[in-house]
Amino acid sequence: MKQQTPKELQELFHSYLNGLAYARNPKGLYEPIEYVLDIGGKRIRPVLMLLAYNLFKEDVRSVLPQAVALETYHNFTLLHDDLMDKADMRRGKPTVHKRWDENAAILSGDAMIILAYQFLMQDCPAEYVKPVMEVFSQTALEVCEGQQWDMEFETRQDVTVGEYIGMIRLKTSVLLAGALKVGAILGGASVQDAQTLYDFGIRIGLAFQLQDDWLDVYGDPKVFGKNIGGDILCNKKTFMLITAFEKADEETRADLLRWVTAKEFEPARKIAAVTAIYNKVKAGDICQAKVEAYYQEGMRLLEQVQVEQGCKCFLQEFVTGLMHRNL
Repeated sequence: MKQQTPKELQELFHSYLNGLAYARNPKGLYEPIEYVLDIGGKRIRPVLMLLAYNLFKEDVRSVLPQAVALETYHNFTLLHDDLMDKADMRRGKPTVHKRWDENAAILSGDAMIILAYQFLMQDCPAEYVKPVMEVFSQTALEVCEGQQWDMEFETRQDVTVGEYIGMIRLKTSVLLAGALKVGAILGGASVQDAQTLYDFGIRIGLAFQLQDDWLDVYGDPKVFGKNIGGDILCNKKTFMLITAFEKADEETRADLLRWVTAKEFEPARKIAAVTAIYNKVKAGDICQAKVEAYYQEGMRLLEQVQVEQGCKCFLQEFVTGLMHRNL
């Protein structure tokens, strides 16, 4: 069976997405949608879906609408996240609520959810409609649950590592896992293989988010794509911060709490001080060990999928690239 490389699938997806220019009115509703879908990104979720489908079937073009559904929903979450976070920029460009206004961000985001469901249903074989809808709807709801937990954690100083892992599973992992499972279902995979790919996606998603936490402290800004220390400056509850609080001695914990609760500070000094605490308690090493553990768990699950091992090479290559994006 012909397998397509991740790069080929990305190009195929981009070509299809670029051909979907909206001609509907009012422009004030659809222009922000076109804008947010046009400003790029790695297209991780649609490519994962297409790679999963391609494990079982060749005609990936037939499921491009479902790939667009996943990317549309993902970008909806970013649009509303930016609004809730009051973020000014996304991928180097003004966010929708800055370029237009908050009402546009809310309404265009709402329309993106509806469009996602329309794309999901487009030419979907009748026998797959129910399982695909069930996976997507559950995934979409869980992403919202993860966002709510993330917001609630902002006002708490007692968040545990277990709670944090549960939150990022919902906010990040389930959409990656859902993309893989939808691709597998559409490809005619067995129930067991579809679930195994879902479980694989959960582990990879956890590794991916924990790697992001690590990169925000120790990554190369030129490679990572954003300034280092942003999470530290906004006191974001990351694996690194929670682990530091759990592992620090009483004096170090008090010092960390002073930085977290400080109203006025010099940004560079805060980043340096908190990073020094992370180094002291080896939070970075603990985080990297967790990343590797989830990654290896995921790879073991991928081995269990009942297709020839050679067919999994491109999926493994794509995921490994995500884990090493700081190099």
